[in-house]
Amino acid sequence: MPIDVGVFDHMDSGNFPAHELYDNRLKLIEAYDAAGFYGYHVAEHHQTTLGMAPSPGIFLAAAAARTTKIKLGALVYILPAYSPLRLIEEICMLDHLTHGRYQFGIGQGVSAFEVAFHGVPFLEAQDMYREAYEVILKGFESDVLNHKGEYYRYVNTPMMIKPYQDPHPPVWYGAAHPAGARWPGETGINIVMNAPRALAGNIIAEFNDAWSKSHDASATPPKRGLVRHVFVGETDEEAIALARGPYRTWKLSHVELWRKFHAENILWPEQLEGALEADGAIVGSVETVRDQINDAMKVSGCDYLVGRFAFGDMSYEDTKHSLDLFVEKVMPSLN
Repeated sequence: MPIDVGVFDHMDSGNFPAHELYDNRLKLIEAYDAAGFYGYHVAEHHQTTLGMAPSPGIFLAAAAARTTKIKLGALVYILPAYSPLRLIEEICMLDHLTHGRYQFGIGQGVSAFEVAFHGVPFLEAQDMYREAYEVILKGFESDVLNHKGEYYRYVNTPMMIKPYQDPHPPVWYGAAHPAGARWPGETGINIVMNAPRALAGNIIAEFNDAWSKSHDASATPPKRGLVRHVFVGETDEEAIALARGPYRTWKLSHVELWRKFHAENILWPEQLEGALEADGAIVGSVETVRDQINDAMKVSGCDYLVGRFAFGDMSYEDTKHSLDLFVEKVMPSLN
């Protein structure tokens, strides 16, 4: 099956000044757009160096002004941290600013600490997320929003701006285990996974089964994305040497709040070599990266590679050189 390529960006600070980080990321997004990447997905995190785009829509509006083809979206909006009405309006604006290139990722927030800083009781976050999503879909499709729920209430609220896309931008969801793949499969939602390729294959099997039982055989299924750190060098040794430090810087940002509150997040090892062994990163020469990606996509059954091409304190120059090698020599050989 054909493989599309996109980007997942935590936009971790890497100890760069914020304006420099934003400027360099926007230059990279221009390069992704020119290379024909399918999508750019930015994470939302708060009160941690892991996420320097805590208001994803603001950054994506800047990216929209500098691109013409690539799809743009948050992966994900932390729904319990928003007023659903306010988020409906923001998404509709972004969908029009991108002329229908916007993508809408949803989640409850993976970190109890981050949502707690925003006054969200973590034990209620899942229920708030589900109700917020219900309200948002109503708002996209209604001229007047009415909703009376446990957490949100809207009475005869005029919806003055509708999405550019009908009925709304495509929805994206992070799936971490097979049981969590059935709902997006049934409802036709795009998914992405950080899982090792074998586990990802089990997730995809559940997703595909749910999709096939809920949709006509002629329907085009949503995208099934596999997230990986990706770095390409002239040789395996050079690539690992250049990516080792930036990967660890990214990982330290990843666990920053968890360690502060003595609740370690152990997803993927701290050292690059451990991540390579655990199937969390694809780093090496053109040949190594090409073969690893093709194998990962075949084993997992995914059709969308979502690469972390910029991470940690990697310089813009090293990131861009890796990206150029990927675009010129790896992408044409993906199948």
